[in-house]
Amino acid sequence: GKTVTKLVTPEEQETRLFKLVSLITGWKNSLKGVGYFLGSALISVSYSLALGVMMGLIVVAMPWAILGLDSQLGTAKKANAKWHDVFKLDNKRLNLLSLARLFLFASRDFWFEVPLPFFLRSPSCQGLGTAMCTVNEECNNGAMCNLALQVCQNINAGGGCGGLGLDRVVVGAILGGYIILYGQVQSWTPQLATGPLQQTPPNKYTEILWGLVNCIPTGVMFFVMAFSTAYAENDFTGMITSLMVVIVVFAFIFAVNSSIHSFLVVNYAKSDKVAVSVGFYYMSNAAGRLMGTIGSGILYTYVGEYLGPLAGNDAVAGMAACFLAGTICSFIAVVVTQRIDDNAAGLKCGSCLTIVQATEVDVSELPAAAAASADLNDDTDAKNSETQPTEHYTESESLGEQGEEMWA
Repeated sequence: GKTVTKLVTPEEQETRLFKLVSLITGWKNSLKGVGYFLGSALISVSYSLALGVMMGLIVVAMPWAILGLDSQLGTAKKANAKWHDVFKLDNKRLNLLSLARLFLFASRDFWFEVPLPFFLRSPSCQGLGTAMCTVNEECNNGAMCNLALQVCQNINAGGGCGGLGLDRVVVGAILGGYIILYGQVQSWTPQLATGPLQQTPPNKYTEILWGLVNCIPTGVMFFVMAFSTAYAENDFTGMITSLMVVIVVFAFIFAVNSSIHSFLVVNYAKSDKVAVSVGFYYMSNAAGRLMGTIGSGILYTYVGEYLGPLAGNDAVAGMAACFLAGTICSFIAVVVTQRIDDNAAGLKCGSCLTIVQATEVDVSELPAAAAASADLNDDTDAKNSETQPTEHYTESESLGEQGEEMWA
């Protein structure tokens, strides 16, 4: 999807490219959120039913892919890429952006992908292994009665205790709601955030600003979980309120970050290597998610105190550690982004505040060959504008129209 946006948008129309990338990526993620809703509901009925519906949706989509896409897409214009071409690291800006992407997505998956659903499902630690019972209803939400011992125990001791004890469908709805909100904000980032702040099209400074903001919700949540009485005393109202606020706020901020990243990777990629560049970038994305998933499992499982086989570990301490790890990853992503060579446009925060002044390239300071090339390009552009203004304009316009038709 990102490759197509680059191919059908004229080079000089960066704002249109940003909006197109944001729209496609955002709606893609919103549909993933619908998948969370469907999955959480269908898997409660049957795992086979969930798989069958998933395969059915793919079959429904196939005619659109076969009949609706240009047959030339994905066809190399020159020689086919070799395996070693995938790992040619000659685009420094893209390499640094890919490394930043690794830590950006680790900052989310250190707490969202694995620890959050376990924490939302886990019961309160109170009474596990000690409270007497004869039926499940006598135990807390998320706990069950061990009929042999006649005491309450954790349904899934591996998931720890100290959480909210929510039903599976409710947890799926929360995760699905996050993904849908994230996708919608992502698709409207140019209109909701960067446009009003005069940061469209975005550059590295835009991402640095929003990357720093990305540290705030997870950092706040770490301190709340580690030091507030609500989590120490398993206050359901305080816990669910703080978690939902952080999830919503983070979804908005992270969506803006992701939308900016999605534009920058397409913008930095060379036109003849856009698919390889985007592929390498998403390999880094997947590596970050893998790091966050494995790292979060270790932190969530082993940081909290072990409370016995009927209760499991203290999930509150493990969850707080995951939020802290996510905050650190967000900051590392900002540090890496700072090293990208993309300083010309500067950074504004609305019409009244300029954080970083835009810089103009002085041709006189360029090396002789580069200056001569710049002068030659200027002369050529001037000559073309005199002789072929209508033809040149029409070509760019038709490319833009092609992009809109393909998106429609």
